[in-house]
Amino acid sequence: MALRDVARHNIGLLESVTMRNAFGLMLASVVTAVVIAAGWFLTSLLRADVAAPQTVSARQAEPLAVAASARSVPPREDVEVTAALSAKPAAPMQPKAACANADALGVSRVVEIDTTGGPGFGFEHFKQLDFLADKEVVLTFDDGPWPVNTPSVLKTLADECTKAVFFPIGKHATYYPEILKQVAAAGHAVGSHTWSHANLNGKKVTEQQAKDEVEKGFSAVKLALGAAPSPFFRFPQLQHAPATVAYLGSRGIAMFSCDLDSFDFKAKDAAQIVNTVMTKVDKSGKGIILMHDFQKHTAEALPILLRRLKAGGYKVVQMKAKAPLQTLVEYDEGLVKDVKLPTVSSRPLNSVVQTVSQ
Repeated sequence: MALRDVARHNIGLLESVTMRNAFGLMLASVVTAVVIAAGWFLTSLLRADVAAPQTVSARQAEPLAVAASARSVPPREDVEVTAALSAKPAAPMQPKAACANADALGVSRVVEIDTTGGPGFGFEHFKQLDFLADKEVVLTFDDGPWPVNTPSVLKTLADECTKAVFFPIGKHATYYPEILKQVAAAGHAVGSHTWSHANLNGKKVTEQQAKDEVEKGFSAVKLALGAAPSPFFRFPQLQHAPATVAYLGSRGIAMFSCDLDSFDFKAKDAAQIVNTVMTKVDKSGKGIILMHDFQKHTAEALPILLRRLKAGGYKVVQMKAKAPLQTLVEYDEGLVKDVKLPTVSSRPLNSVVQTVSQ
């Protein structure tokens, strides 16, 4: 009996241990599963934080406002100001217009002229302002606008993507305002060459008559353009009357002579004009070239001349006025009365008259 009881006791102990071990194994399995699940969850979170979002764009930065305190601080006198901040963003730079001609003469640089005091340009008469470098030229044209010839000159300049200064005669401007508008629309500077191409240095020309020729000429250009002209003036025949020079200075009008004259009005053909200009410019090495868009041979010579200038390594400098000329009201009003316009319409011909059947 005793042995039987001991055996039963031992069997009970064994079953108890076995049950406890099974429970422990089950508990351990559960704990392990929980730990693994937690680890996987944490790892997923970390990966989500590291990965860059692909559907959410970053917020665009806003411009910084200039602090009020910074605007109110006066500049120091011992500091040279080279730039200033503005609360408004700077206007974008306009891209330079593309030239269809890859081998065009073009424009090498643009100069802005402050005409205060009436500066003079062109070494034939004015030697103070030597602004052209070697191999630089300025193209200028007198006596227009004129049918056929001026449009031909404009086309050649456009083909070579280059610019010039035009000095129209006031009367011609009233004859052909649409042509002069084309000159300005192409980006060329438009000054004046008097009202009637009178020699202002003539012995019988009074100071008042010279003033009338100057002012009426500019008013005529303004009337033709519908906008103020550049304060650029060239004396007819390059005859500079001292009193008129002083008057132009008081009006803030720049005076143009030239460095070389093409004498195209004397030329027998286009070839002579090209040879005259190239001979002179090769000798001087640079300069303001005087031509006439009024002349047929000049219009014919210009394509060849510009090609020769390009081949010779010459570059065109474009001259622009810092500000337009303020014409005098009495001359503006007087011109309208003098020309006795039958109507007040300023519409161009092609908007008034159109061919509907032919």
